[in-house]
Amino acid sequence: MTLDRNTMVGAFVLGGIGLAIAAAVMFGNFHPFSPAIRAAVVFQGSIGGLAVGSPVTFRGVPIGAVESISIEYNPSTNTAYIPVIVRLDATRTLITPVGPEDATFDVALLVKRGLRAELQVQSFVTGQSQVDLDFAPSSRADLHPGVTSVPEIPARQSAFQRARDQLSQLPLRDLADNAVDTLQSLKSLSNKLNQELPSLIDTLKATSDKSSVTLETVTDAVKSLQQRLDTTLQAITTVANTGTEQLQGRGTDLHTLLANASQATTQVRELLTQLQGVTSSRASTRTNVEATARDLAAAAASLRGFAGDIERNPQLLLTGRKQ
Repeated sequence: MTLDRNTMVGAFVLGGIGLAIAAAVMFGNFHPFSPAIRAAVVFQGSIGGLAVGSPVTFRGVPIGAVESISIEYNPSTNTAYIPVIVRLDATRTLITPVGPEDATFDVALLVKRGLRAELQVQSFVTGQSQVDLDFAPSSRADLHPGVTSVPEIPARQSAFQRARDQLSQLPLRDLADNAVDTLQSLKSLSNKLNQELPSLIDTLKATSDKSSVTLETVTDAVKSLQQRLDTTLQAITTVANTGTEQLQGRGTDLHTLLANASQATTQVRELLTQLQGVTSSRASTRTNVEATARDLAAAAASLRGFAGDIERNPQLLLTGRKQ
């Protein structure tokens, strides 16, 4: 009966171990019967969150797991290195160079082509990390010969690590002091505003009241000016209409006047023509006029002589001139 109990316990233990192995094989990164490739990634900074069994990915695709983590200390340089041995599943590792079908995962060749490893945060909630592989030919390949005996994949800083380093280099103390000074300045400004704002508000209110009165006065003036302008515009319109009517009436008179002036000009032109004919040296009328003028001159001379005789002797009007 005791043997049977021991047998049952042993069988139960073996079954549990088998289930654990099966679960590890099915759900974990442990594949004892698959061909594997071992490589090393040497870190010098913190690898918090990385543990044995953490996944190894290539651009997010799982290709292996972390096999071991150790620390190598160099007392001559006082430097500590953390070599992380990764186990890559050969059945999942398809990043072999283009070539024959039996090409293998050559770590050294892929490193020359730019293969790099970086530590990435797998979950910000749990703080777990993973190792991710990718090609970055532009990044520097820092190798550490002698630290590990397996082929090494150079490590580079992740974006998160670079941001953390930049944040660690910030002058936080100076920033904190500046923030405190700024808060004190804001507090002083707030106190000053609390003291000066009431008087400023009263001044603004008084100014606003005066502005309202001024605005009302200006509005009334504008309304009055508008009425005057309306009256003036109406008067100007009436004058313009009257002027237009007068111009229309004077236009008829001016037309008649121009017609009469044209007729008079014609008559004057004809008279000048006649005068030219009369005053011509060959005209008979001119000869007659000249003879008449001589006769008139002689008669005038006789009258002057008779007038002189009468002045000397007025009796000649009664007696006459004796022969």
